[in-house]
Formats: sequence, C-alpha cells, structure tokens
Amino acid sequence: MSEIKNLNPECIWRNFDALTQVPRPSGHLEKVQHMLLEFAARVGVEAFKDAAGNIVMRKPASPGMENRKGIILQAHMDMVPQKSNESTHNFETDPIQTYVDGEWVKAKGTTLGSDNGIGVAAIMAVMEDKTLVHGPVEGLITADEETGMFGANDLPEGELNGDILLNLDSETWGKFVIGSAGGVDITATLEYKEVETDKDDAAVKVVIKGLKGGHSGLEINEGRGNANKLMARFVHEAIAEYGARLATWHGGNMRNAIPFECETVLTLPKENVEALKEAVAEWCALFNNEYRTIEENIQFFVEDVEAPATQVPEEIQDNLLDAIYGCHNGVLRMIPVFPSVVETSSNLAIIDIEGGHAYFKLLARSSRESMRDYIATTLESTFSMAGMKVEMSGEYGGWDPNTDSEILQLLEKNYRELFNEDAIEQVDHAGLECSVILGKYPHLDVVSLGPTMRSPHTTSERCLISTVAPFWELLKKTMAEVPVK
Repeated sequence: MSEIKNLNPECIWRNFDALTQVPRPSGHLEKVQHMLLEFAARVGVEAFKDAAGNIVMRKPASPGMENRKGIILQAHMDMVPQKSNESTHNFETDPIQTYVDGEWVKAKGTTLGSDNGIGVAAIMAVMEDKTLVHGPVEGLITADEETGMFGANDLPEGELNGDILLNLDSETWGKFVIGSAGGVDITATLEYKEVETDKDDAAVKVVIKGLKGGHSGLEINEGRGNANKLMARFVHEAIAEYGARLATWHGGNMRNAIPFECETVLTLPKENVEALKEAVAEWCALFNNEYRTIEENIQFFVEDVEAPATQVPEEIQDNLLDAIYGCHNGVLRMIPVFPSVVETSSNLAIIDIEGGHAYFKLLARSSRESMRDYIATTLESTFSMAGMKVEMSGEYGGWDPNTDSEILQLLEKNYRELFNEDAIEQVDHAGLECSVILGKYPHLDVVSLGPTMRSPHTTSERCLISTVAPFWELLKKTMAEVPVK
C-alpha cells in the first residue's frame, strides 16, 4: 500500500496517489485524460474532453443551493518530468514513487507532480463527495500548462458556465494569489556545417551538476546557479587559455525550470589536457565559494572521452558563446509598487549544440506587458547578433490584481474564522492560467490558492502535509458559503 494513501485528508491524498500511478508528463496526457473520464463516470458526474484536451467535469448544486454563483475549480493535469542522473524512471510509462519524509511528501529520484496534482486531486475529491454543500460546481483540468499553457490558450469560449474561478495552483498556504506574470517562449536556432576535428587533438567531457535548479518564476529571485551560464564561463577560459574547441553542448531540459545540469565536449591539444583538468578543479572551488549560501554541493568535473570526428567551426563557436554570455538571465526588475516581487525576468533554460544544429530555449516573464516585450527584444537582439534565427511563441498576458474581489473577501473571512489569523494577498512571478482564462471569460472573479509546495520543477519537489487539510477545510467552507447569483 502507498505510504501517502491514508494521509489526512484521505479524500485528497487517495486521489493524488491514484494520479501518481498514471503517467502524465507534459505532451503525453492520453492516459491521465482517460483516467479522469473514467473517474467521473464512476462517481456519477458529467465529464468530457474538449477540443483543447482539457477535461471538464460538472456537478449540480446541492438541494437549496441552485441560486448560488457557480464555482469553477481549476488545475492542470500535466507535470514537469525532471529526474536525477541516477534515475532510470520513464515518465511515459512508470508511476511516480512517493514517500513520506517527516513533514513532507516527496518522490524518489523525480519530480513529485504535486504541481498541480494536488489541485487535480482536490477537484476529484469535490466531485466524488455526496455530502458537500455547494452551488453549481465545474472542474476545469487543463492540458499542457507547463509547456505553454496550451489547454488554457485553446479553451473554447462559451464552454464554462461559472461565475467564480478558483485556481488551485498556488504553492504557499496562507497566501491568496491575486495577480501573476505573463510570459513568452523564445527559441533561437542556428544551422552550421561541422568541421573535422584535428586528428592529433584529445577530447574531454566537462560536466556541472548538483545545482538546485528550480521554478524559473517562483525561485528566479533566489540567485540560484544556472548551469548553462556557469559552463559558459569555463568554456570561455578553455578556448582562450588551452586552445579548446567546442564539439557539443547539452544543458537544461525544461523551459520553465532553472537548468541544474550541463555537459560539454571539448577538443584540445593533448599537451594542454592536464592544465585544463587543474583549471576545472579551481573553477569547482570558485563556483562553490560564489554560491556558498545558496547552493549546497556544486559538482564540476572532467572526463576523458574519445575525440569526436567533427566539431563546431571556430567562428560559429565564438558567436554562440558570445550569445550565451551576453543573454540576460535572472531578474531584470522588481515591481515598483510590490518591491518584494519580481516584475521581469528571463531564464536561459535549454542549450543543445550538436550535429550542425544549435538550439537555445528561454522563457521570459513579466507582469507588465511593455517590460515583457522589452526583455524579449533584448534577448532577440543578443541572439540576432550571433546570426541566430529567433522565434517568439506561447505568449500570454499577466493577470492584474483585483483587491475588491468578492470571492477574495469571502476566502479571507473564512480563513480568519477557521484559523484565527489573516491570510496574505500576493502577486506571483509565476505564470498562472488565470490570465489566459480571464481573456476568454472576463466576467470571472478569480483567486488562486493551494497548500505549500517547495522546489517544483526539480527532483526536490515536496508538499507540506500539514497544509493540505486546512486547504481542504477552507475550500469546503467557501463552497458552502458562495454568494447568491
């Protein structure tokens, strides 16, 4: 039996446990879509898959509550597929292995999927519970949020009937999110013709790992190391001091995750290999010193490998390295009226250079549209100077706070009554689907909430057990007190 299945509240943890048994990485959602439709049929609620791949569930009002405003409970079904180097996990076929570690639920060697599986599990708990008191309730479980909010972007207009949207994708209990950043995906590419490696050269693989990584929105302000940026500093020295040439570069694997690993293959004169290895040890000590209060154990090492037949032409290599060095990464600006919240940032998430192809993938975020456009143009300019083709996609707007929200006031009242303290209103730098859904349903009154999670999008992702029960109590009380329409 699963260790988490009977945690309190059982209705949420049991359903979350069921979700962990069904593969649901972004882009591969057929199994979880089928599971959710089967669940709805089993508990006797209306459900369907829409044209965007979202699952919509509908539950009629409790007797006597038919005149209340309709609530839409919203969460996304996909999860970020990150795993440790040692893990053999296949996200398309294997269940997530969860376990309890003190106060937290974690996963063995992978992301946990509590982002946003706990939200989905809460929707399932509402749909199956015949004792709850509520007005009309809809569950909107969106597809592919993590890779571009495709489910929300393609959500058909006129499909939803509710008046209130409760997004269940926030990650700090006791804080109600009332605004979030917009974003845009930036992809820079370059095709080049490889050149032959000098037959007398040796080759090494240089690896950096052990960085925390993390969520490129919620944790971008913590100053964590970006594996691609750190590697660029060493490769620059290796080229200048040891006559190195770049053969391949692979760093990062998710656009919305801070890259925590990177590896490059370099060729160089055999007589310089030992000096380069000594330099790697020095850089390892330097990186650990620079990040000593942020990162815990940065690993930076070198291995001898067989020399590749081809490598990147010198001019292309220099241009690509200049682009990596020059592109903005991290926080650009804080919100002037919320100086503790990031306004604008970018994340140099993925670099793949091999076989005549170079791909850079980034996610730029901002709560202000003009600054989102500014950071996107800044990045485009940098990559254009390196001769790269730049494309923008997956653009979504920010969500402007509404401090006069009726549902916000009800949530704050109920939170105070239940827990004898005041909740906190917050604007997040993360991208939430609220802004996209509001673009299609502008009448909705929207708040985001959820239990506490930490380090989403990493193998350290964890959910604080003690926050799930109060989250469930608040959700039940608020549904029972939803205003008259």
